[in-house]
Amino acid sequence: MLALLFAAGISMVFALLLTPLFAKLFRRLGLGQFIRADTPTTHVMKRGTPSMGGVVFVTASIVGYFGGHLLGGGRPSASAMLVILMMGGLGFIGFIDDLLKVSRQNSLGLRGWYKILGTVVVGVAFALIGVNYRDSHDRSPVSTAVSFIRDLPFDFIVAFGLVAGVTALVVWIVFITVSTSNAVNLADGLDGLAAGASIFAIGSYVIIGFWQTQQSCFNPGVAAENVFKCYDVSAPFELATIAAAIVGSLIGFLWWNTSPAQIIMGDTGSFALGGALAALAILSRTELLLVLIGGLFVVVTSQVLVQRVYFKATKGRRIWRASPLHHHFEMKGWAEVTIVVRFWIISGLFVAAGVGIFYLEWLSSTAP
Repeated sequence: MLALLFAAGISMVFALLLTPLFAKLFRRLGLGQFIRADTPTTHVMKRGTPSMGGVVFVTASIVGYFGGHLLGGGRPSASAMLVILMMGGLGFIGFIDDLLKVSRQNSLGLRGWYKILGTVVVGVAFALIGVNYRDSHDRSPVSTAVSFIRDLPFDFIVAFGLVAGVTALVVWIVFITVSTSNAVNLADGLDGLAAGASIFAIGSYVIIGFWQTQQSCFNPGVAAENVFKCYDVSAPFELATIAAAIVGSLIGFLWWNTSPAQIIMGDTGSFALGGALAALAILSRTELLLVLIGGLFVVVTSQVLVQRVYFKATKGRRIWRASPLHHHFEMKGWAEVTIVVRFWIISGLFVAAGVGIFYLEWLSSTAP
C-alpha cells in the first residue's frame, strides 16, 4: 500500500514543481503550439504556448512508480513494465509528431499511416511480451481470451489454434491500442480537457486493481465462500500502483495545463495516455468495460466518425458545426472552461458507471 501512495505523491510533486521549468525550456527552444487556420478564433491566443507537455507527466509517472517502490518496498513487476512500455512507446510516436509540427510550423506532423504503423509496432511488442511472460504463479499478464470484467468464454487460441490464435490476439490488442490512443488524441483540444478526463478514466484502475488484489485467486485472505469469484489477474496491485503514479502526475500537470494553459500536452501526452489506458484495460482483463470507462473518448470519437461519413455522403453538409465535439460547442459560443468542466462531469459519470458495474458483477456472482 505504501508503494502506491508514494508513487502517486512523488509523481504529483514532480509534475507540479517541474512542469513550469519544462514550459520555460520549451519556450526558449521555440517548441510552441502551432494553431491551424480553421480552428475557432479563440485558439489564436494559444499560438506559441509550449507544447510536448506529455514529456513531463510521462517522466513523472515513471519516476513516481520506481520511487514508490524504492520508498515503499516491493519489486517492480512485468505488468507495470508493460504499461510503461505502451505509454512510453506511444508517447515517443506523439513526440515525433509534435516535433515535426513545430519544426515545419504547420499542422502536418507525422503522416497518419506512419503514426498507425508506429502504434502497431508498439502494440505487437506489448502483446507478444505480455502473452509469453509468466509470473511466479505461471500466469501471463495478457490473457488469450476476450474480457469484459473477467475473461469471457471466447479464447483466441482455443478457437483458432496456437499460431492463428496468437495472430488474432495480437490483431485484437493492436485494434484496442490504435482505437484508444486516437480517441484520447481527438479529445485533446481544450485546456485541461484530456488531462482531467484521463484522471477519471485511469484513476478507475487504481480502484479496480486494488479490489482485484483483495479478491485475487492467489490471495490467502480470500474467504472460502468467495473463491469461485476471485480474479485471475497478474500483479493487480502493480497495475493500481502505476495507475496511481499516472494519476498523480496528471494532477500535478493539470495545475499548469488548465485554462489558460501555460503548457500543452500535445500528441506526446495524448498518445501516451491512450496507450496507458489501453494497457491497463488489457492487463486488468476489462477490455470491453473500457468502452464505458472511457465513455467520453468514445462519444468524441463517434461524433468525429459520424460527421466525416455524413460530410462525404452529402458532399459538404454537416450535422454539427465542427468536430471534435468540443469545438462544436465553442462555435455555439460556450466558454472554454464551461465545456471542459461539463465534459469532466460526463467523463466522471461514465467512469462511475463502469466501476459500479465492475463491483456489481462481483456482488451478483454466484457459485457455479
